[in-house]
Amino acid sequence: MHFVKMHGLGNDFILVNAMREKMPGDLPGLARRACHRRFGIGADGLILVLPSEQARLRMRIFNPDGSEPEMCGNGIRCFARYAYESGLVEGEELQVETLAGIIKPRLILEGGRVAGVRVDMGAPHLEREQIPMAGTGSPVLDEPVEVNGETWRGTCVSMGNPHCIFFVEDVAGAPVTTVGPLVEHHPLFPRRTNVEFIQVLNRDELRMRVWERGAGETMACGTGACAAAVAGALTGRSNRKVTVHLAAGDLQIEWSPADNHVYMTGPAVEVFRGDFPLD
Repeated sequence: MHFVKMHGLGNDFILVNAMREKMPGDLPGLARRACHRRFGIGADGLILVLPSEQARLRMRIFNPDGSEPEMCGNGIRCFARYAYESGLVEGEELQVETLAGIIKPRLILEGGRVAGVRVDMGAPHLEREQIPMAGTGSPVLDEPVEVNGETWRGTCVSMGNPHCIFFVEDVAGAPVTTVGPLVEHHPLFPRRTNVEFIQVLNRDELRMRVWERGAGETMACGTGACAAAVAGALTGRSNRKVTVHLAAGDLQIEWSPADNHVYMTGPAVEVFRGDFPLD
């Protein structure tokens, strides 16, 4: 199986043209094997490029545990660059079918090269049943979440996939790897959830760490950065246009009042190409 390894701010992916490569029947098993950082290629996810009847192309993504999330913000930027540089699409704009609906990336070209990708992530979902989340009342703003006898205040948003955002004083010391997995599997979230820990630097800047559903702590999460920006604006902590600082760089997020859509701008980088045995 020929693949391209790419990353968006350290959130790394294996991309495969599934229209050309012969894929095995057990895609979750392939993801678990290929994403393993000791016995495989190593990645936060396996992304497949597929044909679509609704858009130009379709994206499927599998987490390292074999689960299939609805969307991936850093992954869709890598997908867009891969599709453009592989000749699968022409022009700067494309539409991509995902489990979260049609997503619209736009390539930022400089001298014919991809310098970045701006993605129309659509409108955030704030209704509890759309997240989905148990309980009553929407939107979910600074709601108590009980974890091992401790109360955390979570603001919850869906960007096509679920997010629970905790605002903290110091994100460097946040218990991402201990509280994160407990909240991911909390009974409040029937489909599990991504968990973001956010430090507000000022009204225009957020610093973020993330525990991703099915992947653990990752260096970046595009949908998580979008959800954090929405949560910051909803709770009055930040403006609707912010820079989200992650371990390996920044994402520019804007929740537009004009159309209620969230726009994410950031890099997508190719690391290497190779072949992975399927037997």
